[in-house]
Amino acid sequence: MANHKSAEKRIRANEKKRVRNSYQHKSTRTKIKKLLETTKKDEAQALLKEVTSMIDKLAKKNIIHWKKAANRKSQLSRKVNSLA
Repeated sequence: MANHKSAEKRIRANEKKRVRNSYQHKSTRTKIKKLLETTKKDEAQALLKEVTSMIDKLAKKNIIHWKKAANRKSQLSRKVNSLA
């Protein structure tokens, strides 16, 4: 266990960040699943804009790798463009 006040504070701060990051990551994955299940193009385009923003935020905070974010956005936009 930590022996210094600063180390104890760092443990608390890291736990808060871990919880927040996992919440943001999970909520983004949920929105992605919702987007993939959508069959209407106009609805999918609105969701794509929202999901793209969420993915960009995750990449900016290094929760996910920036190349994974780019690949995921590309995959989702291809899916939306293929809808009738």
